Amino acid sequence: MIKFWNKRIKYGTLTENENLDAELAAIKKEIKSSVKKKFAGSLAIRMVDSGSCNACEAECNALANPYYDLERLGIHFVASPRHADVMLLSGIMTFNMTPHVKDAYEQIPEPKWVISIGDCPVMTAPFEKTYAINAPAENHLPITHHIAGCPPSPLEIMQGLLEFLRKI
Repeated sequence: MIKFWNKRIKYGTLTENENLDAELAAIKKEIKSSVKKKFAGSLAIRMVDSGSCNACEAECNALANPYYDLERLGIHFVASPRHADVMLLSGIMTFNMTPHVKDAYEQIPEPKWVISIGDCPVMTAPFEKTYAINAPAENHLPITHHIAGCPPSPLEIMQGLLEFLRKI
């Protein structure tokens, strides 16, 4: 045990990535200022699953941990589309979920935007078009921005949200 602590004192914490931390700090700063300017400090996102494997949702859940901490930046996930500014759409658009996704979109007050996340909504996922799939999502909703990846990492999601904020 003494060898472990001597090594720890000599080399410090080896799991830190200083370059990533610096990049993340810059992204957080720009997101916070953009949300403050464009959304009066509070951006509400309604996550809608249109038939996914839940990998994108798990990565979005990681955004709430203390390392990424989207709440501190003014971005929070809401339970009702009526309280949302943005719809975050994940999953392949299935036939059964299409009317529910459209209904959720209609309930979001104006102005409203849709961000698709992952490879499924744009049909670059490894799924064949079958009777149960009603994709791509852009045939049913006006997609403002897309965050690619299967699933995208929390850092990629934050970069995608920053690109969205720059775009609008």
